[in-house]
Amino acid sequence: MLRGQAVRGAELELRIGKHAYRLPMEPSGSLTLSEIHVGRLPAGKVAVSLRTRSANPLVLDGFTLVERQTSKEVTFADLPWRIKPELLEGPVPGSLILHYPDSPCYYGLLWNDPDAEIRQFLSDELDRFARHTVHDHVSTILHGNGKGHYTNVFMRPISLNPASSLILHGMVCDGTLEEVHARLASFALDAGSCETIYLAERQKLKASPAYPSGDRYSFSQQLMRATLLTNTVFPVYTKRAFIRHNTPGRWWDSLYTWDSGFIGLGFADLDDSRAIDCLNAYMTEPGDAEAAFIHHGSPVPVQHYLFQELWNRKQSPAFLNYFYPRLRQYYLFLAGKINGSTTDVFQTGLLQTWDYFYNSGGWDDYPPQKYVHELKLEHRAAPVITTSQLIRIAKILRMAAATSDHLKMDAQEYDKDIRRWSDALNAYAWDEEAGCYGYVLHNEEGAYEGLLRHGSEVNYNSGLDGMYPLLAGICDKERTRRLIDTLFHEQRFWTPIGLSTVDQGAPYYRADGYWNGAVWMPHQWFFWKTMFDYGHPDLAYRIANTALELWKRETEATYNCYEHFIVQSGRGAGWHHFGGLSAPVINWFAAYYELGKVTTGFNVWMLQQHFKDDYTEYGSEFHYAGQANQPFHIRVNLAEGLSYEAAGTGCDVCCSSHPDGGVELIISNCLPYASLWIQPA
Repeated sequence: MLRGQAVRGAELELRIGKHAYRLPMEPSGSLTLSEIHVGRLPAGKVAVSLRTRSANPLVLDGFTLVERQTSKEVTFADLPWRIKPELLEGPVPGSLILHYPDSPCYYGLLWNDPDAEIRQFLSDELDRFARHTVHDHVSTILHGNGKGHYTNVFMRPISLNPASSLILHGMVCDGTLEEVHARLASFALDAGSCETIYLAERQKLKASPAYPSGDRYSFSQQLMRATLLTNTVFPVYTKRAFIRHNTPGRWWDSLYTWDSGFIGLGFADLDDSRAIDCLNAYMTEPGDAEAAFIHHGSPVPVQHYLFQELWNRKQSPAFLNYFYPRLRQYYLFLAGKINGSTTDVFQTGLLQTWDYFYNSGGWDDYPPQKYVHELKLEHRAAPVITTSQLIRIAKILRMAAATSDHLKMDAQEYDKDIRRWSDALNAYAWDEEAGCYGYVLHNEEGAYEGLLRHGSEVNYNSGLDGMYPLLAGICDKERTRRLIDTLFHEQRFWTPIGLSTVDQGAPYYRADGYWNGAVWMPHQWFFWKTMFDYGHPDLAYRIANTALELWKRETEATYNCYEHFIVQSGRGAGWHHFGGLSAPVINWFAAYYELGKVTTGFNVWMLQQHFKDDYTEYGSEFHYAGQANQPFHIRVNLAEGLSYEAAGTGCDVCCSSHPDGGVELIISNCLPYASLWIQPA
């Protein structure tokens, strides 16, 4: 007898000893009881195994093996989880012990604020419930839906004199009742002992040394780092497990694929282990039949860029061997090749992800995207960013595959995909008159029909989506020049606070949009890195410096870490403790002010690199995947106060060094494999 639930139906294979049986389960919206007659079994122990014969999800609640005549006596009792703990008085003032009936563990709380009271929240979540009850300063029990329980040590008021600070300490422990009693009774919450513990832990944090010229950004960087590192939530449920997770803001207690890619990029310049955890949270085992990757929100594959950044820092073979097959699986799904993916449905070869999310590039109210949904054109329209992103991550994976002989067949597949998609974008999406790439419309058979146009007949994609083939690296010299000129034209995309998401000269540009009429950090990060690939250190610096100054002004004025910035006012907007898509400000600071930082474009795959201990010399070997006749840029932050010279093998190197130690390299005539070194002049 087995109790379970198969929403779409399932078939089980039951094996008892040497005998096998089939158990079909009908589709059901609730738990149902099924029986299978197994005949006479010999006395003694038997091995029982169950496995599904389909990919449909199945809930197995329990099973039992009984004599047939007693089957009517079998009942499955639901276990009511007792969520309310027993609140026990602690052994010292300012202490409390919690015991949950269904857990053998006791929890101890200790605090040193005399003005505290114990409150209880009767709700299954605190996120929305606490927001709605924050004004209730009287009730000790706050009643929600009753499906959960939270114990709150509520300390108030916390009074501060002008120009002063106050430190409150607390402690949480667990164990048996006796262990918790002893820990609470013996732990001294005096300032001296707690400060000793704090300072000992703080010593483990080794902040990267930075140039004094970056001191002006100390406060704004500190706020971003604190926000990013503390926007952590638990539990988040995914793949039948609870995980701790990094969220763009604790307003959103859930997964966000592209936001978390940028969270990981921020972590990459703060804590490698946190960055790797963030990357791994969105990976699935190769061959996973249910999910090629963890997807929620905009399907922009930022995880591949995080992978490249982490590889270029450490060049770890173990890291590569673990993540490459997972990222390849992710890529194959977006390319429309596995797991029933529907991204590749047009005869043109252009890709779309509308079946999985309404948002192609994170830009919620992006004009042509909004228009496509209003007119229900999803089955006909292909944006530019999706295919462009797939070309670029194919190039990243191709570089990764080139490091291993047994992956050469993969590299050939990437070559074929890159050629196909590059030809498709250039043949179907380019608009010569508009000077940008447009949304491509298809007929019912999936054949090319034309470009999506606004009611004024202009190209509807005069926004950053239309610029993304620059990132893919598929434009000829003339188109590259036109696109870069457009990006930095002050009446088009460039504003006093950075790159606008939509061309300011377009008839559908708005000053009051969420993305339309706003500057966001993530797409600026993509175009900042792209400027390294085209050998424009001045333009790359303009993007980064403008963003750092903008972030500095707003954080110093408000102490808030905002989502985006309004072009009209230059002020921050959106959620105020945002650690996701705003994380690139950490990368820009590291690139220009942190000692020992090396920054490249997307076409450079480091093979090995090293600094002299005092950061006065640097050397590296790298794989270059760009065009041989395309100059590109690498920045290396060396010890300040010296003038440097550089040379290369397999490439020509032009070097300029700044007084603070930053070295700008323009590399040209580069072979696929090259090396360079820098030393004092």
